[in-house]
Amino acid sequence: MTYKETTEYLFNCAPLFQQVGSSAYKEGLENTLLLDKHFGHPHRSYRTIHVGGTNGKGSTSHTLASILQAAGYRVGLYTSPHLIDFRERIRVNGHPIEEQFVIDFVEREKHFFEPLHPSFFELATAMALLYFAQKKVDVAIIEVGLGGRLDCTNIITPDACIITNISPDHTQFLGTTLSQIASEKAGIIKPSIPVIIGETTPETRPVFLQKAAETGSPILFAEEHSRIKSATPNDSGILYETTSYGTIQGELGGEYQIKNTNTILAALDTLKSAGYRITPDAVRKGFTSITATTGLMGRWQKIADKPRTICDAGHNIGGIEYIVRQIARQHYRTLRIVFGMVNDKDISSVLAMLPHDATYYFTRASVKRALPAEELKALASAYNLRGESYPTVADALAAARKEAVEDDFIFVGGSCFIVADLLAQAGK
Repeated sequence: MTYKETTEYLFNCAPLFQQVGSSAYKEGLENTLLLDKHFGHPHRSYRTIHVGGTNGKGSTSHTLASILQAAGYRVGLYTSPHLIDFRERIRVNGHPIEEQFVIDFVEREKHFFEPLHPSFFELATAMALLYFAQKKVDVAIIEVGLGGRLDCTNIITPDACIITNISPDHTQFLGTTLSQIASEKAGIIKPSIPVIIGETTPETRPVFLQKAAETGSPILFAEEHSRIKSATPNDSGILYETTSYGTIQGELGGEYQIKNTNTILAALDTLKSAGYRITPDAVRKGFTSITATTGLMGRWQKIADKPRTICDAGHNIGGIEYIVRQIARQHYRTLRIVFGMVNDKDISSVLAMLPHDATYYFTRASVKRALPAEELKALASAYNLRGESYPTVADALAAARKEAVEDDFIFVGGSCFIVADLLAQAGK
């Protein structure tokens, strides 16, 4: 099989959640444990760091990888979803997994896994953990896929667990209240393993305290002690003055990165206590070079100037809330928003947050879960959001650019799949 044939096989034989949604979700760890045993428990041959939460998992994981690479470690990075190519999910020192490894893995192992009827994520996780062992990484940063307790990444025994925050998302699987969602996310907390919590609410904090007490895990609430003296957005991202590392130029823009950064700095204290050799220079270098070092895309990413065009993959209530505040601080003549969502999100709550002073270009991503543009336009009208619908992201962006002048501001988002289509079109 070619690489394209192999990935199509994976997407079809084990349905991809980002394409079809809930029908691809498999509860429980039975398949994961069978796959792990079959491959000889590869994750036991290197150190791991587990990153969960609702928003900020990806940024946190990539930033930690960049810092550890700058510190001289050989770093595996497993994240999801991918935006353009499956290989984005599995990286070693920023380099995506080789196409040939993916091909060989499927051809060699399908006789074993086909009778199990695994999910796509179960196969991808098994592939990643095996790949990191074969590449002899020093440490792998493993991002939770969905939830935590029953997520198939939850077979690792990490040096530290990080839970960024909790907000409503995937409520059909994780629960409808913040405490229920927190309980699922807290499932990654392991006996005696330190856990760093980025943000809490009155509903979630007791959940984390109870779980940590049950497992005897040291728990650190990053928000209780800010490691950031000031954070100033600039053309290069965000300039931080910190308590331990002096001035840091953070490459990633977006207001939400400030809390991610405080969580990361708290986690570094824990990692250093666990024996990681991380110098201040490595921290500063890591924050400055995240995209080049790890390949991160779609976080308040500039696509064009004149008019300034930004995309962001934030796609749930918590993520959109930060994005709306960030947009409000921009200077523009006219705000133009290219927007689409998938059908299993809390669409009404998101629409209620969006600015009324924008011209909207409603569209849909090229995935089955995408909400039709005309349907989104109709729903948006109830919230006084006005605009037209377009069949593709490319069409919507072309219309926005045609109508814009140089000092307008164009935002593209609402779904990571909208951003994926944009970046694929732009050849990023």
